[in-house]
Amino acid sequence: MLDIRLIRENPEKVQKRLATRGQPYQTEIAAVLECDFRRRQAETRLQHLNGERKRLSKQIGILRGQGKGTEEMESQVKSFADEMESLNTQVAALDAHQKELLLQLPNLPAETVPLGNDSSSNPILRTWGKCTAEKKEDHVAIGTRLGLFDSDRATKISGSGFTCFTGLGARLERSLLNFLLDLHTLQHGYQEISPPFLIHRECMIGTGQLPKFEEDMYSVENGDLFLAPTAEVPVTNLHRDEILNQLPLRFVAYTPCFRREAGSAGRETRGLIRMHQFDKVELVKICSAESSDAELESLTADAEKVLQLLELPYRVIDLCSGDLGFSSSRTYDIEVWSPGQGAFLEVSSCSHFCDFQSRRMNLRYKDTNGKNRFAHTLNGSGTALARLYVALIETHLQSDGSVLLPEPLRDYFKADVIGSVS
Repeated sequence: MLDIRLIRENPEKVQKRLATRGQPYQTEIAAVLECDFRRRQAETRLQHLNGERKRLSKQIGILRGQGKGTEEMESQVKSFADEMESLNTQVAALDAHQKELLLQLPNLPAETVPLGNDSSSNPILRTWGKCTAEKKEDHVAIGTRLGLFDSDRATKISGSGFTCFTGLGARLERSLLNFLLDLHTLQHGYQEISPPFLIHRECMIGTGQLPKFEEDMYSVENGDLFLAPTAEVPVTNLHRDEILNQLPLRFVAYTPCFRREAGSAGRETRGLIRMHQFDKVELVKICSAESSDAELESLTADAEKVLQLLELPYRVIDLCSGDLGFSSSRTYDIEVWSPGQGAFLEVSSCSHFCDFQSRRMNLRYKDTNGKNRFAHTLNGSGTALARLYVALIETHLQSDGSVLLPEPLRDYFKADVIGSVS
């Protein structure tokens, strides 16, 4: 959520930065300012009446002590009380409306974010590894032949957009999860969290999934609880409504992720690439404003290390202003090469939210001067399992039809190779 003081004091700057996202936001900013003016006007009147009521009440006490009449003053105090009750109701309504308006506004793109309207304007920051020019057998064919997953039977259970890992395929999924969690906890210094998978509405609001993206979420209990769309939501909300004394905090968590929107039908949504349910290991950081830029770089490096260890070529792109997510101020996308698709697949978005999420969650910390400030939050997939799985079996496919696992996975999987047709 944006700081109302920033909007009030420099609306032109706010509108200019928001406009780089591809929409003017003039109407929305004007509505926020009008509501803010009316709320502050009512609060000023309320404060004035409260002061007058105290002054008159004191005078009434003095006059009564002198045996003098106070009926006129008492009548005036009563009229103040009636108006103050009305104003309190009005302020509460305006405050709620102002919050509702602010929740609809996205985060300001950072000043250093490249300008552009869509993904075509995203610059490539770096690449790693060599992408094979020759297109290989895709993961659907590999998985079917080696019996790694069964999407047809999963559809029978849950409908389209789901899969069922089977046999060695299920073991590979579990091996990847354990490898990722061990890497980030034992080598990268994150604290492992195993959070609930059902999340309160206010927590979804806190990280920015609601109210804007409610249609993409799975809800239960009449919309009071939601299935986790990503571990970002429960983990970032761990310290909501708290004042932290020690930063940074670095967390890693595995959750299944549930999202209604799974793309339109077509090759790009076959198999595991885009599903309603998928596994993900998420990295979350809570830090001071001064350290947050450096934390974004290290977060991205931690996610990149996964692909380097698994010998998977990838690239890192810097999302332009028009391609940023709603809550993000800056995002680096890590895209892994998929030989079977002949394309890059997003496997991690490493995002810096500044204090956008912490304002929604009332998450603060004490700075070196003892002042309470809103924390900065960051997160990134470390990584998303489904697309990592796709790239892994396609990249390490051997000429005999088997999949040779990279060395870091072999102890977890208890074998070096999956399948063989030789």
